[in-house]
Amino acid sequence: MPESRGTLQLPPLSLYVHIPWCVRKCPYCDFNSHQAAQDHTDTEYALPQADYVAQLRRDLVSQLPWVQGRKLQSIFFGGGTPSLFSPEAIGQILEMAEELVGFAKGIEITLEANPGTFEQAKFTGYRAVGVNRLSIGVQSFNSTQLYNLGRIHSGDEAAGALEMARRAGFDNINLDLMHGLPEQTEAEALEDLRRAVSLAPEHISWYQLTIEPNTAFYSAPPCTPGSQLIASMQGSGRELLASEGYFRYEVSAYSGRGLESRHNLNYWSFGDYLGIGAGAHGKVTLPRERQVVRSRRTRTPRDYLSISSTKDELLPWELAAPHVDAVELQDLPLEFLMNALRLVDGVSLDTFARYTGLPLERLQRQWPTLEAMELVQPLEQRIAASAFGFNYLDEILQCFLEQP
Repeated sequence: MPESRGTLQLPPLSLYVHIPWCVRKCPYCDFNSHQAAQDHTDTEYALPQADYVAQLRRDLVSQLPWVQGRKLQSIFFGGGTPSLFSPEAIGQILEMAEELVGFAKGIEITLEANPGTFEQAKFTGYRAVGVNRLSIGVQSFNSTQLYNLGRIHSGDEAAGALEMARRAGFDNINLDLMHGLPEQTEAEALEDLRRAVSLAPEHISWYQLTIEPNTAFYSAPPCTPGSQLIASMQGSGRELLASEGYFRYEVSAYSGRGLESRHNLNYWSFGDYLGIGAGAHGKVTLPRERQVVRSRRTRTPRDYLSISSTKDELLPWELAAPHVDAVELQDLPLEFLMNALRLVDGVSLDTFARYTGLPLERLQRQWPTLEAMELVQPLEQRIAASAFGFNYLDEILQCFLEQP
């Protein structure tokens, strides 16, 4: 007899806004980003801010049935390089989101920015329109590595970006750093971390370079450190970060206590998020239909901007068609764990039933075996990997991928 789904509860709601343009496509980047035309004559890659903001509004209006009375807990502007858009355009998007959905008290609003794409006035403008958290894409402070990665800034410019942000009034800043870079030594990786820590950001995202399909690095792979060297630099880097007061709360995320990224915590806790913009993804819970639905908007800027309607409002799938799908019942445990197990502390035990509508028994089929292998913690209060198992998340998830 097929298993039925129980009552679903609405999780917190966030908003992701995708700005798909960047100054130059980096050779490792597999995100939906498109190099902006420098002369602004190319209609595909110019920055049509007004048209794009108008389309974002139509996109958000189309998804209002999915809001279901909730306020936004967080907003994240990703890309591409959102800091290519003016503070006025970002402000218009925020005004639109507050008008159409509403903001929860203390909402976190993050904007990604790359050194070399802004000046002091721009940062001040972003702060004035309501952005209260910055994520600065440094990747490395080493000039050779920055060249290898195709970055347009220097190490000093990266440090200067954080100083500008402080002067603009930002007191919640993340720095993105990569390790495992082409021919990188452990000493170089640790020096990058020390430079980052010296700038005292509230949050550091430190993640390994991976070579993804459809990137320049995939076509011509660079020589990257071997697995043993990667493991060594990761261990040393975590010790360094811990000694400086940054605790690891997710696979690649470190922060001071109470300064975790609330937007990303919502992702990893299987929360809901609306996605607007070219290629943006979303995930929403529909209690009445007993479904969890994932959506993906049309990918290219030209196609996204060309979608129009003679109606005042678009339906939720018109800017995404045919990319709106309910998560199949048998896939929910895996989808849940792919997020929850990324958190060092996992999630509370009742989160699984509340946000999937499935009984905890759906996890208990595989859990004793994983527990015997010391890969997971006992299912008593938390759903979490063990300290040992945290290094083998793919192997844990494989057990649920292979379930009948």
